[in-house]
Amino acid sequence: MNRFAMRRSAVVVALVFGTALQGCATRQQPDPFENLNRQVFSFNETVDENVLQPVARGYVNITPEPVRTGVRNFFNNLRDVWSTVNLFLQGRFGEGATAIMRVSMNSTFGLAGLIDIATPMRLERPNEDLGQTLGVWGVGPGAYIVWPFLGPSTARDSFDIPPSYMLSSSMLADGQGAKFAVSALNVISLRADLLDAGNLVNDI
Repeated sequence: MNRFAMRRSAVVVALVFGTALQGCATRQQPDPFENLNRQVFSFNETVDENVLQPVARGYVNITPEPVRTGVRNFFNNLRDVWSTVNLFLQGRFGEGATAIMRVSMNSTFGLAGLIDIATPMRLERPNEDLGQTLGVWGVGPGAYIVWPFLGPSTARDSFDIPPSYMLSSSMLADGQGAKFAVSALNVISLRADLLDAGNLVNDI
């Protein structure tokens, strides 16, 4: 992609987010991107039903529970790092210091996060992201947006997507193939954790 094309793409993205953040959702038009959101939602449902759910079920069937727990803990520990950064950005320094202790304990004594030893020590997991930080700074939620593969979000929360990916497990891998494999494992692990919830909803 040449420099002109990159600038044009950046301008388009900026215009989309700028429009979405201006509170364009109104009583008369609560979802300004309704048509697009419905199409993306339908696409995501198809992908989930035909790809993600079967793969997640296979992962649960062939992977022992201790291994799945270790994988879950590992990725959660990485997310805790980003949550810690956002706690400090929000000015919550006491909670940020506790979060640093949590990440440090799990990253060292917990074997790079494979074992969650911080939770039994009452170092609770933070759950903060850039969208919440922007909210603390006074940025409104903006319009409702459904992203392909990623699901529902808001314009404000969408700003968290790039840094969350950049600071995720993909940074630990070299090469596009390895990055994709690690990211895919993260997605499969997350989807496997939601299988029981999905079955409960279907039963209801």
